[in-house]
Amino acid sequence: MQPTTEPDPFEEFNRAMGAGRIQDPYPNLAERRREAPVSPADIRALMGLAADADLGDFGDMPPVFTAYSFEAVQQCLRDGETFSSSGYAPVMGEVFGHSILEMDEPEHHHYRSLIQQAFSRKAMERWESDVVGPVVDAHIDEFVDEGRADLVRQLTFPFPVTVIGHMLGLPYDDLAQFHRWAVELISVSIDYEKAVRASKLLYDYFKGIIDERRVAPAEDLISVLALAELHEGGERHRLNDDEIIAFLRLLLPAGAETTYRSSSNLLTGLLTHPDQLDAVRADRSLLPQAIEEALRWEAPLLLIQRLATRDTELCGVAIPEGAVVAVAVGSANHDETRWDRPDEFDIFREPQQHLAFAFGPHMCLGMHLARMETTVVMNRVFDRLPEVRVDPDAPPPHITGMTFRSPPTLPVVWG
Repeated sequence: MQPTTEPDPFEEFNRAMGAGRIQDPYPNLAERRREAPVSPADIRALMGLAADADLGDFGDMPPVFTAYSFEAVQQCLRDGETFSSSGYAPVMGEVFGHSILEMDEPEHHHYRSLIQQAFSRKAMERWESDVVGPVVDAHIDEFVDEGRADLVRQLTFPFPVTVIGHMLGLPYDDLAQFHRWAVELISVSIDYEKAVRASKLLYDYFKGIIDERRVAPAEDLISVLALAELHEGGERHRLNDDEIIAFLRLLLPAGAETTYRSSSNLLTGLLTHPDQLDAVRADRSLLPQAIEEALRWEAPLLLIQRLATRDTELCGVAIPEGAVVAVAVGSANHDETRWDRPDEFDIFREPQQHLAFAFGPHMCLGMHLARMETTVVMNRVFDRLPEVRVDPDAPPPHITGMTFRSPPTLPVVWG
């Protein structure tokens, strides 16, 4: 693959998702939540238009509602029959292909059962020791002797894509271009033509690898997917090339993007709360609850969507068939009826189910991988960067964004 001189798609995507413009969306979400658990969305306001603006082609859009409360979001995500994932198909399906993102039951169950074979406990243990640990160490090796670093740019941003590249068995030299294509893919709302082009390039790239793995399997995730079988009802099910490629297109944005953001958010939470940082550093058994609290406090993705398949009600609000429901998981995770002081980062609060990994049939397939990766990177940071702390000479770290949330930089010093 040849290096590119095109504009940085990562910066373009982050800016489009509110990075640098939206510092703290939670007060507004709390106000909306107090007004109603579910409410019609003001399309003009969402688009930044005047109240009487002509919507043009957007005037034919279906009605849109936003679910804000924990109860409303959980109810919506639990009932996949009434609130379908198929609404992703018209846009995301164009670039990902027919992926698990847009599937409903029973197709979703069959596909997920096949894909899940690649995420076995044995595979997870092998990835942790053979891939994740060495990848994180290699990144830390590059700056450990400097005494200071930007943990986002030098660690949390690059390591998850490198991990996924190793899991897929991709050549190291292909990773930068692979990552660029994947970000261009999820930037479909910004540049449709570029997203479609990236989709085609990824298809051709993966097709060649799948052909090789079907003939000569290796110890990588693509080989597992190429050979996966499911026996149900006397029939044997296998994944075809299009199904595998749709999942692989989804894996990087769904895996690397969210893992980089969630691990960055956890580090920000701990580094800006030194007492909690010291507690976790001294007692690593606190790490699991710190990870869950960070996911609740600052989920990497605040909003997903569903499509109403019939006339229904959600928390007493009538939702007509065909309506789009914007599911505000970030708002649900800050619901004051469920958590005291929900906007505060507190690893010692009583653990409760959060919705950062969604809920119901579409609960995140890679959540165990994400938790494992975050655990590894945190332990390596504590072990190899003694007394790591916020760089006093740099601007204070902050998390930004409206749809995707993470800190743009995280300058630290140690020793």
